[in-house]
Amino acid sequence: MDGEKQQAHSNRFISLVTRDTLAMVLAGGRGTRLGGLTRRRAKPAVPFGGEFRIIDFVLSNCINSGIRRVSVLTQYMAHPLIRHMHQAWGFLRGEFGEFVEVVPAQQRMGEAWYRGTADAVYQNLDIIAEHEPRFVLVLGGDHVYKMDYGPMLGFHIGHEADVTVGCVDVSLDEARGFGVMTVGDDQRVRSFDEKPETPTPMPGRPDRALASMGIYVFNTDYLVRMLEEDAANSDSSSDFGKDILPRAVAENHGVYAYHFNKHIDSGTGYWRDVGTLDGYWNANLELINVTPELNLYDRDWPIWTYQEQVPPAKFVFDDQGRRGEAVNSMVAGGCIVSGATVRRSLLFSSVLVAERSVIEDSVILPDVVIGADCRIRRAVIDSDCHIPDGTQIGIDEVADARRFEVTHEGIVLVTREALNG
Repeated sequence: MDGEKQQAHSNRFISLVTRDTLAMVLAGGRGTRLGGLTRRRAKPAVPFGGEFRIIDFVLSNCINSGIRRVSVLTQYMAHPLIRHMHQAWGFLRGEFGEFVEVVPAQQRMGEAWYRGTADAVYQNLDIIAEHEPRFVLVLGGDHVYKMDYGPMLGFHIGHEADVTVGCVDVSLDEARGFGVMTVGDDQRVRSFDEKPETPTPMPGRPDRALASMGIYVFNTDYLVRMLEEDAANSDSSSDFGKDILPRAVAENHGVYAYHFNKHIDSGTGYWRDVGTLDGYWNANLELINVTPELNLYDRDWPIWTYQEQVPPAKFVFDDQGRRGEAVNSMVAGGCIVSGATVRRSLLFSSVLVAERSVIEDSVILPDVVIGADCRIRRAVIDSDCHIPDGTQIGIDEVADARRFEVTHEGIVLVTREALNG
């Protein structure tokens, strides 16, 4: 009975903390490493996993964690993201103090757009003041992951931190693209280097480094003070990773590291950086594994989104050489596989694959039409593309490179612009 009381008290504590937290999601990034996928949309609006957008994962984490006051800060190519937000995230009840609000860049502090991640929050300090949270949870809108923010908030309070940084261990090569930390036994951050050429390895693990996830818990009054001081510094780039956190560590403030890998509960331990085309392709195709790390079927931690009203997927014809089939694949609603073969691939909604075509190891985004007698391998096909009959993609790398983007790993990105060019 004592254990049950302790658990009930712990859950009540987390509930009170999450209700006193405002999440600010930074969703204005260009995502240039995704190439043509972000030519018409911000990275958080890029489709992922057959039914979702990348931003759905961070917003679902908030809702599932009990954080129901969320401001989404947009800037670059915002319209597709704003449209998705209105369609998918308008179900919260304002009369109960719940909201997921879209905050376009409004140049409140002058004529400049957001200069960096810290400046994006600084230019919206009036929103923080309006909601009067005890804590501000700053999140990026461009990673795919499942995380309960409640334990991280509890860690932050337990360590009497000014700011807590979510972190994961990554390879030294990957670490060059992240903020890299060293920490003491008490989990206090001793150094913070943004995207270092030579990352500092973890003690006892010479091939791994501790990298920032771009997830921060701030005491509100501390955050406001740091942002105001940073805004007064004309030499600052106004970025959390480049300016705010290194300065906080250098001035010996209470900066602590919350190691995501060590605090995860069952089912909420997945995190992927999908910032490159290779990473995006890999993360999507991981989902077709028999037991993928990211469980989209988890009813205890659902991923919320807008579900387009489309009919079920259909597979037609059963003739030799003209059989509609999908093997080791995921196929969303509205798709028609007409006498074609799909292997180890992921088809988003309303994709049509015509007769005798073969699709292998590919990610096909919504509303794509693939003509007859096509052969497509190791490709990402952007939405609304019409692939002519007889097209071959991923077969001849030299020919592909003349028309399309081809990555280090040989993944071919096909966009409308490239097809029409």
